[in-house]
Amino acid sequence: MKQFIPADPCFSHEIEIKHSRFITHIGHTPDPKSAQQFIESIRQQHPKANHNCWAQIAGSRSLLNCRGSHDDGEPKGTAGKPMLNVIEHSEMCEICVVVTRYFGGIKLGAGGLVRAYSLAVQEALQTLPIIEKIEQFDFTLELPHHLVGEIEHFLNLSKVNITERNWSERLLIKGTGSESNLTQLNQLLDAVKHVTHYKDKFNRW
Repeated sequence: MKQFIPADPCFSHEIEIKHSRFITHIGHTPDPKSAQQFIESIRQQHPKANHNCWAQIAGSRSLLNCRGSHDDGEPKGTAGKPMLNVIEHSEMCEICVVVTRYFGGIKLGAGGLVRAYSLAVQEALQTLPIIEKIEQFDFTLELPHHLVGEIEHFLNLSKVNITERNWSERLLIKGTGSESNLTQLNQLLDAVKHVTHYKDKFNRW
């Protein structure tokens, strides 16, 4: 399943419902710590707002502990969870959404609040600039020194990222790559499997 992240580090979109202003702020937050920092920054920007409700998938969609939401004073279950539900039904990840509400004098009721906070996030996501997230995986490769030139050529062709080279009796290379990058690298390394040691999430020899 494809995943997308916000291309804009701090995007905002505003709607008005029965004189209440709902300002949706969306941040790119790769982890829960950055999400909390984003939430706090919005609170500081809007200290006089009635509510700063939030929801997040602050990491990959495969990580359950990166999800969260908060009603910030609205009746329980009328703001944060509906906002999170909208995010979960999108393809977004590494995202934190804060909806700032300035009360306009007309109460919306529980159902009205659920619809308002959901709509605020839905409309913002429709206009949010996004980019596809390509997940990266670690790999290690151990090889004899006489293969360095050939292996370096393979690494360049597969467009993986090298993070470490350790020169000892044999060369140990560590890096990262997308699933397609690593698939290509494995195909290129097939001819030298008998003299190399390799490991990634999908393959090992």
